This record gives sequence, C-alpha cells and structure tokens, in this order.
Amino acid sequence: MTVAASKALRVLLLTDEAVVPDKPRRQLEGRDAELSKTEYDVLAALKKLGHEVTCAGVGSDLSVIGHAIDDIKPHIVFNLVEQFDGLPFFDQHVVSYLELRKQKYTGCNPRGLTLARDKALTKKVLAYHRIPSPRFAVFKPRKRIVVPSRLNLPLFVKSLTDEGSEGISQASLVRDYEKLTERIAFIHEKTSSAALVEEFIEGREIYVGVFGNELLTALPPWELTMNNLPKDAPVIATDKAKWDPNYQRRVGLKSGPAKLDEQMAKEVERTSKRIFRLLGLSGCARLDYRLTERRRLYLLEANPNPQIARNEDFADSAEHVGMEYEELLQKLITLGLSYEPRP
Repeated sequence: MTVAASKALRVLLLTDEAVVPDKPRRQLEGRDAELSKTEYDVLAALKKLGHEVTCAGVGSDLSVIGHAIDDIKPHIVFNLVEQFDGLPFFDQHVVSYLELRKQKYTGCNPRGLTLARDKALTKKVLAYHRIPSPRFAVFKPRKRIVVPSRLNLPLFVKSLTDEGSEGISQASLVRDYEKLTERIAFIHEKTSSAALVEEFIEGREIYVGVFGNELLTALPPWELTMNNLPKDAPVIATDKAKWDPNYQRRVGLKSGPAKLDEQMAKEVERTSKRIFRLLGLSGCARLDYRLTERRRLYLLEANPNPQIARNEDFADSAEHVGMEYEELLQKLITLGLSYEPRP
C-alpha cells in the first residue's frame, strides 16, 4: 500500500551537480546508474507522494540555491548534497546557508555534519564518552610518516573526510609498514585529504540506521556479507562493493537483518542512539560497526545523511519493520519541518 502525504508540499530537491535526475533513467547504466540511484528514487517517491518537486544541482555556487528558494519558495529542501566545490567536508556549509536563509531542510544539521565528517574528531568525542572505536593516527599530506608505537598491524587506511568508500579497496588493509607508507601516499593522491590509519578489527560488518531529532528510532541492525570470498578473507565495504554491480555479484554481496541475540540487539540500539546524540546529529544517520567474536562492538564511522536509495541498507531495514519507502521519505520531511536550529 502506497503512503500518501497528508499535505502536498513544494519541495526543492538539492543534489550534487553531477547527479541531477534530469534525464530519462533508462539512459543510465553501470556506475553512473548506481551513483545517481538515490536521486532518481527520491524524486520518483516524492512525486508519488503528491509533492510538487523541483530539482537543483549544486556545484561551486551557493546562488543556485538562493535563486531556487526565491523562485520556488519551497516548504522544505530535500537535501541530497554530499559536497561543495568538489569537497565532501564542505556539505556542512550548504546546510549552514539553508539555516541562514531560515529554510527548512531534511537531514543533518551543520554541527553534526562537522563532527561526523572528520572521522578522527568523531573518535575523539566518543573516546571521551568511553565508546570503543579502533585506535588510530592521522597522516597529513607532505608530512613525514611516523607510525605511533601504540598502533598494531594489521592496519586499515582510508580518507579522513571522504565518504562512500572513496579510495577503499582490498589493498587498504596492510600488514607491513612498507605497504602502509604506499597506501598513505595513495590516499593523499587519490582523495587530496589526510589519511586515517586505524587498527583493523576482525569481525562482522554491522550497520544501524537511526532517525529523529529529539525522539530517536533505531532501525534493525543490518549485516553486510560476501559469501563468495575465500574463507579467511575479511569483509570490507570497498568502493567496488558499493558501486560496481558486477563486483557485487562476483563476491556474492548480500545485506540483511543481522542475527543477534536479544541482549546484543539491545546494546546495539542503545549505543547507536547514544552516539547519535553525542555527535549532535539530526534527521537520519547510519552507524557502521565491527562486532568481534568476543561480542565487542567498535564504531567504525558515523554517517549522517546516508544513502537512502530504494533497496539499500537504510531503506531495507525500515521496510523490515513495516515502513514503506515513501513513508520513510515522508518521515524525513516531517523531521525536517519540525527541526529547530539551536546554539
């Protein structure tokens, strides 16, 4: 049964400039289709709900947003922007601009984005509150690489600020210091950001979706598996695992409800809501964990404004508890309309 919006709204759908859903979807294929999947799914669902939707792509000019707001006078901006001027950690400034315009929007607030986009800062905040995450070090470009003695091999290397598994592959897991140096240099060149190096945690890959402002809802824990990998190969959410359908089929990638006992399920839910609040998040987020054989839960990343495409983890976990896709998007709109910026 399709959910209808209680009131038709004027919605400005903001996306990155490269993925504006402005052409027939059937013209897209492969990686291009995957990268713009969320935008097309959200656009179709909002129209199905009866909303009047206008799309605008954001590149390096905030006036695009300002003109669209002046022309359309939207009740709400549905924010799918993930970067500004090619820089992922600048998405927070787009949201700040919306707040300065006193424009209602969906998704996370600027402060939450600032804390979560810097993965090292996230870890420092959570360490203060005794929430486990892998030990780490940050290596900036053009600086001498000195590995702290507290870090134990194997190590995992990724961008400090980029999202969507940018720069992550099986080679991100390194087992000697020569490979570590090479991979740090690769991240510097590939992403133009500092490299985050953290101890690799063996275990299950668990995702938890959370949405809300004050009153939070945690969706069922979701688990990523790759059934065609060699027995001892670790499950890593690489760039190909996220965006390459052929690779996904080859490794037998699947995601679904995590089989956890009641005590662990409650711990995951409680921890996820606590992290959401500690980082000052709002709207929606996905928390990525490793769960070890000894039942130790480590936060890997907090991802505000996660991918909300149809048939992806966040939407699937919502559907698992009876929330249809259109209902989920309408809920995000309701949260955006009720959110009030605070000092």
